[in-house]
Amino acid sequence: MDQRSPVSKDAIWRLPVTVCRITQFLGDRTAGALLERAIASTGDMLKPSMIRDREVDLDFRRSRSYQGFAAPELMAAIDDVLEVVEHTLGVSCRHAEPSYGLNVHNDGDFYRAHQDTSAEFAPRRLLTFVYYLHRSPRPFVGGELRVFDAALPLHTGTAGKWDERTWRDWEPEHDSIVFFRPTAWHEVRPVGCPSRRHADSRFAVNGWLCSPDPTTRRVG
Repeated sequence: MDQRSPVSKDAIWRLPVTVCRITQFLGDRTAGALLERAIASTGDMLKPSMIRDREVDLDFRRSRSYQGFAAPELMAAIDDVLEVVEHTLGVSCRHAEPSYGLNVHNDGDFYRAHQDTSAEFAPRRLLTFVYYLHRSPRPFVGGELRVFDAALPLHTGTAGKWDERTWRDWEPEHDSIVFFRPTAWHEVRPVGCPSRRHADSRFAVNGWLCSPDPTTRRVG
């Protein structure tokens, strides 16, 4: 007779989310030039970061952003590794269009747990990427990218509790990049920057590869 106990009705799968991480992505010279460009982005270029691209909520997200930041050398390098990233994450970015900006986190800044896409918000996003820049030695602490494991119920009706989620933290190492699917729950852990100087911030180029806008007619 089988004496095993039945699986609890509250049981939850814990499934690690796949993240592709590449270090020394652009190399010292190119990464250094991009860092200086980021440091030079000051004043009116930087605006309070928004959630859902249309509102500021300092209890949920605190940082500054520059949506006009240009990083063509980063986009070219992403294109070079895209085939491998697509295969690893199981996503196709054929004809995808890039959308990105500079995000600057200084003392006390953070971004609470969120997703980058949903049915009503940014449904065209296929792939998230985050490229990190900072001075050496690292002039801040914290700022890790926390990616939460998927939590799926074994039984219909089981919701699970948010505070029971498991995760992995990824260090914001200079000249490193991470790729993951926009549906993954993730957050930026609080940053401590004792000097509070702009140049000592945690700089990141955050972006997405998006499916073509169906309202835009392709030519050729």
